[in-house]
Amino acid sequence: MSTHARPLAVRLAAASADELSALFLARGIKPDAPWQDFFDAAEALYEPASIERALIALPLSDAAALLRAAGGDAAPVPHLTALALQDPTGAVPVPVTEQLDGRTLPDAADEQPQAPTSAGDSAPVAERAFTTASRVADMLLVARETPLALLATGSLAAGEKKRLAEAGIEHDADDLRTIAEDAGLLSTHDRRVQVTTGSDAWLGLPFAARWARLATAFREALPAGIRDDGGGWLSPAIWPHAYPWDPSWPDRAAGLHRRARLLGLIAADGSEPAWAAALRKGAEADATALGSLVPAEVDKVFLQNDLTAIAPGPLQPGLEVRLRGMAERDSAQSSSYRFTAESVNRALIEGETEASVLEFLADLSLTGLPQPLSYLVTQTAQRHGLVRVWASDRGTVVTSSDPHLVEAIGIDRGLRPLGLTAEDGMLVSRVSAETVYWAMVDARYPATLVDAEGSAISMRRTPPVESAVAALPSYDDLIARLRERQGPDADAAWLDRELEAAVRAKALLIVEVGMPDGSTRELLLEATGLGGGRLRGLDRGADVERTLPVRSIRAVRLADVPTPG
Repeated sequence: MSTHARPLAVRLAAASADELSALFLARGIKPDAPWQDFFDAAEALYEPASIERALIALPLSDAAALLRAAGGDAAPVPHLTALALQDPTGAVPVPVTEQLDGRTLPDAADEQPQAPTSAGDSAPVAERAFTTASRVADMLLVARETPLALLATGSLAAGEKKRLAEAGIEHDADDLRTIAEDAGLLSTHDRRVQVTTGSDAWLGLPFAARWARLATAFREALPAGIRDDGGGWLSPAIWPHAYPWDPSWPDRAAGLHRRARLLGLIAADGSEPAWAAALRKGAEADATALGSLVPAEVDKVFLQNDLTAIAPGPLQPGLEVRLRGMAERDSAQSSSYRFTAESVNRALIEGETEASVLEFLADLSLTGLPQPLSYLVTQTAQRHGLVRVWASDRGTVVTSSDPHLVEAIGIDRGLRPLGLTAEDGMLVSRVSAETVYWAMVDARYPATLVDAEGSAISMRRTPPVESAVAALPSYDDLIARLRERQGPDADAAWLDRELEAAVRAKALLIVEVGMPDGSTRELLLEATGLGGGRLRGLDRGADVERTLPVRSIRAVRLADVPTPG
């Protein structure tokens, strides 16, 4: 048992619940830790693995302060004291000093202000920021249709990268996903990446507001070691040195640099664009300078007889998102869109109607509404409601005004897993209405999901989820258990633990015993048992068995003489 744990145990017992929770959280303690008292807690916090985890998480300034303290600079650092890496007196406990042995600090770069990006170099940086915002939007639209799957490593699976490449995201997919997750637009659960309930609102924002949301979220997600006291960030030149003892930090720092460049916060040469300065200082994002360097957004398109739409520039985000809900984009690099029966049907599935589609296109068009496009929308809308699916007391019901279509569905081999049975000119299944509906859609039947009153229900295959907010672990039960075992006499409790450990190890002890006349006597005792308030052992000096009342023992320490055998 480490004698260094006793002072820490006393400190822990005197700490408030908030202080204990903060310490346990910072040290990565599990709420179900099997500790029985504060001595257990202190010993666990001084285990080498626990200290190593704490050292890895230290930013450069704290690491330097801890090394100075271990070298004799006794000035206490509140943060290090709160982490139990330093005593309130400024001394560094021996278990921590042992883990510091051989550790050094890198030669960090000086905190020099970034040079401003030149006017000539600002345009490509702004273009990169514009492209990043557009690619994040593309990723959200892909994930809105089907969640993205992750590998066990946390990276996007190869199949998902292929899907994203088809949407124009051929590079930086994992960094773009992280940017979106930091902004609360994507959420990951069980290795599935889904859009959040706030993603639709972001998709409807103009570029400047989109970028401001992404850039601000990036800043707020930066680790504390590269944040300054004003809420901004330190010079990117020192980011690689921010966590000197964390072996994973170089890769993390490189990722932060990449995402900062994608967002246009750092130029390729390390200089700072004008629009990044406010964010770096902790102020609100100001995209005025950035907006002046990106293409102007348009709010009209040319609708053509070949069922295509061509925008004369970047379409306003809200309009583009709605247009892409009813048309396919020809390529990620173009502003050309193509209408098909499938794309119009997708819009109807997600809540559009024939009237709303035609009205939107008429308002959007610079060339009126071409007759072929109007005919495609009308014909698709009429066919869309031909198969109706709803939930009833007898199960999920599938009906159609076309009896031949009902018959075709009933014998469709691809739909056999639904267990459809014919009853009174309709089909009935015990499978849920949503599952039956999507199976119909996948089989290219003109299905519509309706409620009990027959009104169409707009559906998304993958509904958005709430943005994931990591819940902090609660240490209330652990702290309560430690308090329950906290006795009024810490010295007596510590002595009991020392004696119990000595008995388990059959250790050879020097026991200081108080005699009835007030004097003390030291015995060289090989501990053999403890119980009933008495310590039993072999007195090596007299070669006799002794039983000593624990209340008479003043102190114990390990003997320098090794136990024979």
